[in-house]
Amino acid sequence: MMKIIKNANIYAPINLGKKDILIGSEKILAIQDHIEMNMDGVEIIDATDKIVTPGLIDQHIHITGAGGKQGFYSMTPEISVDELIRCGTTTVMGMLGTDGVVKSLKGLYAKTKALYQEGISAYMLTSYFGIPPLTILDNVMEDMIFIDTVIGCKIAISDERSSFPSATDLLRFLKDVYVGGSIGGKGGILHVHLGALDTKMDILFELVEKHHYPIKYISPTHVGRTKPLFDQAIRFAKMGGIIDISTGGTIYDEPYKMVLYALENGVPMDQMTFSSDGNAGMAKKDQEGNIIGFYPAPIDLNLEQVKKLIQTGGLKIEEAFKLITSTPAKNLSLSHKGIIKTGADADLCFFDAELNLTDVMARGNIKMKEQIII
Repeated sequence: MMKIIKNANIYAPINLGKKDILIGSEKILAIQDHIEMNMDGVEIIDATDKIVTPGLIDQHIHITGAGGKQGFYSMTPEISVDELIRCGTTTVMGMLGTDGVVKSLKGLYAKTKALYQEGISAYMLTSYFGIPPLTILDNVMEDMIFIDTVIGCKIAISDERSSFPSATDLLRFLKDVYVGGSIGGKGGILHVHLGALDTKMDILFELVEKHHYPIKYISPTHVGRTKPLFDQAIRFAKMGGIIDISTGGTIYDEPYKMVLYALENGVPMDQMTFSSDGNAGMAKKDQEGNIIGFYPAPIDLNLEQVKKLIQTGGLKIEEAFKLITSTPAKNLSLSHKGIIKTGADADLCFFDAELNLTDVMARGNIKMKEQIII
C-alpha cells in the first residue's frame, strides 16, 4: 500500500521544512510541498506538528547477545526487534565481541536475516576480537564478496583480551575488506574495538601515517573509554577519520559532552557517530568495586544523548541527528540509509515538539504508532 505523510516537519537530517512524503515499495518516492493522489489504497498519515527524521542507525550492537565474562550465566540474550523499534532504531550492524566460540558468525548471520524478516534492516561484521580471523566462508575477503549482510570486519586492539595484532596483521585485514568490498559492491570497513591499554590508537596512526592506508576504511569504536584515548581520537577525526562514541559501554564522561568537547577542538560534526554497544555484558560492582554480577548494556542511549546535545548542549536538530543517521550511513557506505530523500529507504522516526519519539516507520511500514508497537 502506498502512503502519503502529510505536513511533516522534515529533518533529512538537514531542515527541509514542512513537506509531504510519498512512500511505496519500501522507498521514498517523492518529497513535495503538497502531494495529492485520488486513488484507492493510499493511506494518509497526518504528521502535523511532528518532527520527522531518518530512521536511526546503530552501527555497533550485539544483536545475538554477548559472551559471558564470569561464566555461562553472565551471557547476555539476543535482542528483539521490538526493543529496537521502541528506541527508533531501524538499521543495525551486529557483531561478535570477545566470544567467538559460544557465539558464532552463523548465528549472527541468522539473526540479521531474522531481523530483516521482522521488518528492519540488519547488517553484520565478520570475525571477532582476535586473530586468526573467524569467517563463514574461507576468509574475510570471501565473506565480504559473497555474504550479503557482511559489510566489514571486526578486530580488537589495546585490550588485554585482544590478540595484539601487528600493523602487518591489520594491513592484511584492510586489504581483504577493501578488495572484497570492491568486488562485492560494498564500501567495507575494519571496525576496531579499542580497549583501555596505554597503546590506545597508536597502531592506527601507523597505518595512516607510515603505510598511507586510506583512513576511511578504518573505523575505531569505544573512543570515549578514557580521556587520553578520546584526545587521540580527536586527532584521528581531524585527519579525516570517523570516530565512534559508545553510549552504552564504558565511558569516561557523558557522550554528548564528548561531542561538545570535540567540536570545541576542531572536529567536524560529520566525523563523529554514536553507537550503543547494546547488549554487551556490563559488570555490576559493589561499593568496594568487586564484580557481583552482569547486565546487558542499554540500547536506548543513542537517542537520549542526541536529545541532550540539542536540549542541553544547544546544537541544532539537523546537526545532532547526524550522529545516528547520515554519518553512520556514510561510514558503512549505505547510501540509501540515514537520509530522507527520493529513492532512499522509507525508514522514518516521528517526534513531538519535545523530541519524544512517538512513531516509527521501517522499510515503509509503520512499526510503532503513538508509542505502541504494531
